Amino acid sequence: MNAFIVSSLLQLSLAILLLVLLVQDRRQRRSVNHRLGKRTEVDKERLLNEFGQSRLGRKGLSLDVETLRLLEQLGWRKNSQKALFVAIQFGLPISLVALVQLASLLFQGTGGTSWLTLLFVFGIGYLIPKRMLAGSVKRRRQKLAEEVEAALPLLRILFEVGMVVEQAIRMLAVEGKHVLPELSTELRLLLQRVDAGLDLQGELRRTAQLVDVDEVSDCFNVLEQLSRQGSGAMASLHAMKELLTERRITALQEKISKMSAKMSIVMVGLLFPALLIVLAGPGFLAIIRAFGEMG
Repeated sequence: MNAFIVSSLLQLSLAILLLVLLVQDRRQRRSVNHRLGKRTEVDKERLLNEFGQSRLGRKGLSLDVETLRLLEQLGWRKNSQKALFVAIQFGLPISLVALVQLASLLFQGTGGTSWLTLLFVFGIGYLIPKRMLAGSVKRRRQKLAEEVEAALPLLRILFEVGMVVEQAIRMLAVEGKHVLPELSTELRLLLQRVDAGLDLQGELRRTAQLVDVDEVSDCFNVLEQLSRQGSGAMASLHAMKELLTERRITALQEKISKMSAKMSIVMVGLLFPALLIVLAGPGFLAIIRAFGEMG
């Protein structure tokens, strides 16, 4: 039997198996919701929640702990968001393999595509979402580091007018969502857990560990100490602002030094041939002319 036909049948069987599992799980949940008297209207977020709570969704999340941690650092902590990423990560390679096989069938006839090519395409399709996720997390961490440095003067102003730590955090979360979008998102998630009855100090510590950004960790550690002690806000925030400014200056100096080295390589690579032509060109022409006259 042709390898193309075998691979197509295997993919079709896999798709049918996944569809049967999803339909069975959804039917069970629908019957439970019907007995409880809940509405069963079609909702994308509810469908993603159901997929995340299904056996396939839980298995997909449990396969890679690093991906789960990256999703939490990105701010995707709802079951629907995690289920969406799992669906993309498993759906993209299958779609790419199907497209490659379809293109092979259209342009190469019945020869099909080799198993090695299909395996390579499947691996690339599986790794692309994770690489994009890692890049998004890296950019978000950089934004959080920049926003913390901008939030420290605002915190000092809020403490100067007599606010406590929780009030200042609520003000930043509500009023700073346009100026500090990423940091305000983290603060809103933190306040939701605090409103649910959890301790503010513990949530500050947990969020700092979850985000894993040095600037955020330092800021939340200071806020945790202020929430526990209740004094010394101005000096602590001022010292942290100076520390973050020194870190930024050091990072910029390192970036400038690396950029100057790269520009030196570019300058030598582009200017040296032109200088060689201008300075050594007449000499080479004279030598060539002299050999021509001797001949």
